[in-house]
Amino acid sequence: MTETTQAAEKPAELKRVLGPRLLLLFIVGDILGAGVYAVTGQMGGKVGGLVWLPFLLAFVVATLTALSYLELVTKYPQAAGAALYTHKAFGVHFLTFIVAFAVVCSGITSASTSSKVLADNLTGGLEVNGWIDGPASKGAIIAIAMGFMVLLALINLRGVGESVKFNVILTLVEVTALCIVIGVGFWVILQGKADMGELVVFHDYDDKGLFLAVTAATSIAFFAMVGFEDAVNMVEETQDPERIFPRTMLTGLGIAVLLYMLVAVSVVSVLTSAELRSIAESEGRALLEVVSKGSPDFPIDKVFPFLAVFAVANTALINMLMASRLIYGMARQNVLPKQLGHVLPGRQTPAVAIGFTTLLALGLILYVTADPESNVVGNLSNVTAFLLLCVFAIVNVACVVLRNQRRDDGQVFFTSPGQLPLVAAALCVFLAGPWVDRSGEVYTIAGGLMLIGVVLWVVTIAVNKATGQGTPDFDEVEDLRP
Repeated sequence: MTETTQAAEKPAELKRVLGPRLLLLFIVGDILGAGVYAVTGQMGGKVGGLVWLPFLLAFVVATLTALSYLELVTKYPQAAGAALYTHKAFGVHFLTFIVAFAVVCSGITSASTSSKVLADNLTGGLEVNGWIDGPASKGAIIAIAMGFMVLLALINLRGVGESVKFNVILTLVEVTALCIVIGVGFWVILQGKADMGELVVFHDYDDKGLFLAVTAATSIAFFAMVGFEDAVNMVEETQDPERIFPRTMLTGLGIAVLLYMLVAVSVVSVLTSAELRSIAESEGRALLEVVSKGSPDFPIDKVFPFLAVFAVANTALINMLMASRLIYGMARQNVLPKQLGHVLPGRQTPAVAIGFTTLLALGLILYVTADPESNVVGNLSNVTAFLLLCVFAIVNVACVVLRNQRRDDGQVFFTSPGQLPLVAAALCVFLAGPWVDRSGEVYTIAGGLMLIGVVLWVVTIAVNKATGQGTPDFDEVEDLRP
């Protein structure tokens, strides 16, 4: 056998290009994204001046879950994430499929949320700059959101080479936009116009009581903390991941929550108690309203919405890339119809999977906006948080199950302290429960999406049996990577 033949048969490995700094920027950029734009207004409408507290509590739950991810990713340094850990722990193919499909759906709902936030900020920017007369109609905003989803599909079909350097630029844009909000808030404070006492005042707008209101707001805030788990898909491209990953992921989470809490302080500093109550109605334009009110004599508000658009667009693109690639991977594993694994000739992109995920996203937007009273951003972001809370609960339990199964060389690089994975699992289940005052529509949407997956699963089994192609299986679950 020639050296050329041996080289051809040797599995190709991903190039390890990420050091601690680039990995940190990737994690911070992935967490920031669209979340804070989508949920800050909702939280303000739940707890008033205590809007910073849900961010802090969501950070605690996310960090506990991140510890489980760190234990698992240093034990199984492959880029398949939650589906891989579930399969290793339980070996139940249907459960692995459900977890993988839930991750897919979370990406689709997150991208749909981002598209609405983008449309809100884009039209808000046009209005602030005087390029349109008055606020855009709801129909126009929805048309922009859906048009953006189609644009993402076209970009996805063309093929996107993800560049770490490009991610650095986008992360800096995201941080800049949030620093503008923070700067505006602290400018108001320095002018002596802020009532800092509001930061410790709980306004029970919905008569829920402190515990239930904060719990509901924390479940909403969790949407702003997700994204850290995407970093596990970069493990095979990270230098010395066992050593670098733990401290880098925890540092990234810490930076994100610090920025979020400073944004919360700025929101409370600029807005009155009455405005905090009504800010939820602004949906994705909440932070734009803060900037516009806090800096009436500066042109910052004319630039801010377009920075937000840029940051949100990146989040949506990453979400749809991930979702389409996972659908493609499951089709290649014979757990979804094989047609979903069709690749576009020439471009070599998963065309049918892209079309499928885009149609789901468009259908979601149409469904949620069919009710004129529906809070589009609120419902879609809550679906994302709910699905991921369920996935995280399973990952935390998987961490405990796999704790005694170490790598072949016996090395242990990271272990979540004590029984923290079980504590994290319990907290995730609690925040996913109906007692957090989550809209019934959220459960309807999440259930409908998962039902689509189960139907496709059953159809695939039937087709495979009828054609003699075998049964659905995860022979190489490591190949389920975005």
